[in-house]
Amino acid sequence: MLWNSDEIDELIRGALAEDLGPGDATCMATIPATATAHARIVAKAPLVCAGLPIAERVFRTLDPNIAVRLLASDGDVVEKGRELAQTHGRARAILSGERTALNFLAHLSGIATLTHRFVERLEGTSAKIRDTRKTTPGLRLLEKYAVRMGGGTNHRIGLYDAILLKENHIALAGGVKAALDQAHAYACLQMKPQETTAYEATAGPRSNATNASLPIQIEVRNECELQEALSAGAESVLLDNMSPEEARRCVQLARRVKRDSVVEISGGINLDNARAYAETGADFLSSGALTHSAPAADLSLLVDILKET
Repeated sequence: MLWNSDEIDELIRGALAEDLGPGDATCMATIPATATAHARIVAKAPLVCAGLPIAERVFRTLDPNIAVRLLASDGDVVEKGRELAQTHGRARAILSGERTALNFLAHLSGIATLTHRFVERLEGTSAKIRDTRKTTPGLRLLEKYAVRMGGGTNHRIGLYDAILLKENHIALAGGVKAALDQAHAYACLQMKPQETTAYEATAGPRSNATNASLPIQIEVRNECELQEALSAGAESVLLDNMSPEEARRCVQLARRVKRDSVVEISGGINLDNARAYAETGADFLSSGALTHSAPAADLSLLVDILKET
């Protein structure tokens, strides 16, 4: 992530403006403008860190001279009681930025922590967990970054970097073969050099740009639709809302027809059933819950020293 980008700065300014309005009334009433403070951010439960750099930038936005020491890195698995960061600077800046900084950090660390739990469930299988577009408006890149910090992978970033043919697209296009034919024709026309893969666009540039077309994936709901899609040239299929037993049969069918086909399973994937789906032999499991239902990580900011100057 480019933490010093205009987009991140704009996001932080908007979040602070939403919280502070014309000013922090409580701080202005009780904390001298010249007072300084030392504070620390502490994990109140085990978690996977994500968002420490944006939390730091929140405080620096309010006090450019503040000292911030990060004691952990994004992607670290930390235990309850671990200090994640220390700050020293203007007391009003620390207290006024506390909630905004913790909101970003708790939300993103919550996503990373839940993703990590999925990764643990899938250990020993060939399947990887990845996210969806079910993200908070305006926070997609941050949330997908948090998924990576938890050990997951990213699906397409938006509607622009991959083609995913779903039920309604197929119906309006005139069927599976017609939809795939039209998608392949469009993708060829859009072929151009690109520096990032469609599904990992937020992970950073590749070493060498190559000519690449938009990836094409098609959703299927049963073996019949899968057979039709594979016969029509599908190379990547999304098995939607199937039981583990149904998914296993479809994965076996896909491997028989096209050994190197990419198979993803989606729909109702959770921590309780993820292992069963992973053991079908699928390449990916995708879950919107990673970003839309991850509980916030439990964090606290504690002020140790307050000094008037």
